[in-house]
Amino acid sequence: MNSPSRFFLAAALLGAAAAPSFAQESGSAASHDAFAVQRARTVHVTSRGKKVFYTHAWDLSGLPPYVPGPPVSGTIRTWGLNYLADGNLGRYWEEGFRKYHPGVRFEDHLYTALVSVAGMSTGVANLAASRKITFDDLEGFERIFNHDPVEIVMVTGSYDVPGWANALGIFVHKDNPLTGLTLPQLDGVFGAARTGGYQGTTWHPEVARGAKDNIRTWDQLGLTGEWVGKPIHVYGLNLRYHQQIQIEMRVFHGGDKWNEDLREYANYAKADGSIGIAANELMKDLSRDRYGIAYSGVQNLTAQTKVLALAPAPGGPYVPLTIENVQNRTYPLIGEEYWYLNREPGRPIDPKLREYLRYTLSREGQEAVVRDGKFLPLTPAVVAEQLRKLE
Repeated sequence: MNSPSRFFLAAALLGAAAAPSFAQESGSAASHDAFAVQRARTVHVTSRGKKVFYTHAWDLSGLPPYVPGPPVSGTIRTWGLNYLADGNLGRYWEEGFRKYHPGVRFEDHLYTALVSVAGMSTGVANLAASRKITFDDLEGFERIFNHDPVEIVMVTGSYDVPGWANALGIFVHKDNPLTGLTLPQLDGVFGAARTGGYQGTTWHPEVARGAKDNIRTWDQLGLTGEWVGKPIHVYGLNLRYHQQIQIEMRVFHGGDKWNEDLREYANYAKADGSIGIAANELMKDLSRDRYGIAYSGVQNLTAQTKVLALAPAPGGPYVPLTIENVQNRTYPLIGEEYWYLNREPGRPIDPKLREYLRYTLSREGQEAVVRDGKFLPLTPAVVAEQLRKLE
């Protein structure tokens, strides 16, 4: 956990008028105790789970309708993603599927994505529901089975519902003249020199970059006048959370070397038992720092901050962070959730698992995503790609 001294140091760097609110919140009225934070988080997430946040009428006509294959039966044992159970999506999928295949039963252990791949690796689960597989989970699976699991994108993450894999925005103070950044520029700002990066568990030295590509002052991004020579203050969530994986994979090319001055924030439990959200706290501090930049969710936007459009490569196009651009996947820093299953190379997928995943990817399955109102439905191109993995 972050120590108060780290945040008082940040206060000194920013000046007394910009003392980080997180240092103030972290006094006797707040707790970083792991179990207090977990209890507060559970209340926070479950209170949101049954709510419908989005009522957009997405056009799903391009998705394939579910055409049942031969009847299947047996037990599907799923471990992992608690958001399927905290919301209604897991129930919608299972009830819809059983209308076609009443011989299938479901045994769900949807506590947390942290146990998803472990459940599959140890044989207690035949289907894992998870955020992006971590290096440790993947390497553990590979050491047992000597092949990779099958990865199926299940949904696109939310636009602004925390927990439901919301998209990451890049934020600056409202006085900053920037309107957009490229992903290579983000690498320069948030990243550091590296000798390579991992794609899966394979090391790729060709994605190395030197310190000359670091971007540490605002004039390096083309700003002039008062911004020349001013240091870029970088804010982010602590690197034990999973959000940083999106940036490491999509911006750092699998590297994990971060800007040495990254100011990290962690969730905490308030005196009343509710949770203090790290992403809220860093945005409060950014609101008082004209020279700051942060990654966070758009739900944390304040009147003193603004979100930047992002371009995958120099020259654009620059894509603004909107719900439409998250759903159509043109925005570069979307979230996703996944199914993982163990398929021995050259062998067919267990018929009941294949049939169930086909259902979740179908028009009916993605209509259930819309009905649940938090995750966003997949596009026809992504569905087609996932269905090919099941063949």
